[in-house]
Amino acid sequence: MILHLHKGTTEEHAQTLAKETKSTISFDGEKYVLVTSSKVKEVPEIAKTLVSESFVTSSDIQLASKEYQQAVRTIQLNDFAIGGTTYNTVMIAGPCSVESEEQIEQAAKLCVELGVKVLRAGAYKPRTSPYTFQGLGLDGLKLLAKMRDKYGLQIITEVRDSTHIDEVIEYADIIQIGAKAMYDHGILRKCGETKKPVLLKRGFGTTLQEFVQAAEFILSGGNPNVILCERGIRTFETKTRFTLDLCGVAWLKQYTNLPVILDPSHAIGYAYGVPDLARACVAMGIDGLLIETHPNPKLAQSDADQQLNFDEFRHLYASLNAVASAVCRKMV
Repeated sequence: MILHLHKGTTEEHAQTLAKETKSTISFDGEKYVLVTSSKVKEVPEIAKTLVSESFVTSSDIQLASKEYQQAVRTIQLNDFAIGGTTYNTVMIAGPCSVESEEQIEQAAKLCVELGVKVLRAGAYKPRTSPYTFQGLGLDGLKLLAKMRDKYGLQIITEVRDSTHIDEVIEYADIIQIGAKAMYDHGILRKCGETKKPVLLKRGFGTTLQEFVQAAEFILSGGNPNVILCERGIRTFETKTRFTLDLCGVAWLKQYTNLPVILDPSHAIGYAYGVPDLARACVAMGIDGLLIETHPNPKLAQSDADQQLNFDEFRHLYASLNAVASAVCRKMV
């Protein structure tokens, strides 16, 4: 159950009530919001004098549920927004990893050329093998910040684990929590303390319930700016890297109030399929795409097979406006 306290409630009273009702507590700028277990269906007697509104939900997907808030949340991304009634579909593009200043600057220039406003690249890489490129770390974050300052782009980059979460929060405009870090409660809780947008990727063995409940950790910590990202799940199929769960995306759109972004690059794992998948994603009326593109994918130090070269990305991006328009959306 979600409890909105009266706007005049003091922090002391709110904290005491949260403790007595075993609730999480956050402040949304106007009022304190308490969330207790979804098994609670009536306002606790001790809370009745302080509660202005209450919301009963069917599961512990609560703050993210349309049972609580019917409208999709609006997430402000600098000079534009996604979600809400914006009907914007944001393109997020760039290489898998920051490899050098020359490489990331080429990607930044491509974004400027096409009007893409968000540059992606990893500085800390959660690789499957310890013997592969692990990212440039803090130096990579500084290169991304340099591209933001030089070209006016927003930066999204991934948190690998909780040891460098503060660095990523400091340098990134949008914090990405990857599929392998989705269950790291240290990361989730730290992201709940900031107000920066957080893009949460679905784990490849994660149910939709588990996925959105991970988002609840961020929301219940006080950060309302959470974006869900479907990037493929592991199935019996071996011909592609993962299976892009568009059925799951339909469920997220129907039952949650969070914007949804799709990552076809990681889903299929091979560049040849990314354009068709991307167009299918946009046709679903989603809030954004995450596409990997590299100046020379054959030389990429991570995920070489799935990254589009710049010409391939240009052709893909040119084809998306018509698809977006057909479903009454706009590529930004």
